[in-house]
Amino acid sequence: MNRVAGKIALVTGAAMGIGRACAALLAAEGANVVLTDLDRDAGEHAARELCRAGRSARFLPHDVASEPDWDRVMHEVVSQLERIDIVVNNAGIGVLGDVEHTTLDAWHRVLRVNLDSVFLGTRAGVQAMRATGRGSIVNISSIEGLIGDPDLAAYNASKGAVRLLTKSAALYCAREKLQIRVNSVHPGYIKTPMVENAIRAAPDPGAMRHHLEALHPVGHLGEPEDVAQGVLYLASDEAKFVTGSELVIDGGYTAQ
Repeated sequence: MNRVAGKIALVTGAAMGIGRACAALLAAEGANVVLTDLDRDAGEHAARELCRAGRSARFLPHDVASEPDWDRVMHEVVSQLERIDIVVNNAGIGVLGDVEHTTLDAWHRVLRVNLDSVFLGTRAGVQAMRATGRGSIVNISSIEGLIGDPDLAAYNASKGAVRLLTKSAALYCAREKLQIRVNSVHPGYIKTPMVENAIRAAPDPGAMRHHLEALHPVGHLGEPEDVAQGVLYLASDEAKFVTGSELVIDGGYTAQ
């Protein structure tokens, strides 16, 4: 359908999971996609697969928590592709830990990867998009940015902060008279390597899988492509009147 035909898109954490699905769908819909990730081998493989399928894609290694790395990546994208139209801040980590036992080092690590990276990516996106005065920034938060979990203190904090950072950035762009839209996406439990690894690490993986599936009224986990479809909508011109919003893709989890 070419819903983002000719647009330049950057997707972080694109080597696997939700990021890879987002990159693949944006590329299939006509975007020239830059995939970034710390995992060079997996990222390069993902980009090669897209190119083999006739898509426009390339990979750049990227530490999303590093300000100099963001400067380097955005400089390479803009210098090679002339502009940036879409930024999907997807990279993140999940670490279990309640408020009593989470160490400060663990807290800082989660916030650095899940929140600092989104701030840096949003700021870099706005700065780069000023050249055209328009664009779309999509920040991947979580249902854990909307509700609490006793065993996810740092993760809850990081994803909740992404939700309100997104709204602040959206209002700033509107005040600046920029046609740069900034929105957040809040997935439920999705079949990603992060979730699958957590299931395998449980004392009873079968029981853990059943528990996570039962949390969703639809009765099953989501697929990365379910989230990618929402990201595609927000990235496209179909969402030209949508900014500062939160798109919940959770199988009914938060409707209960």
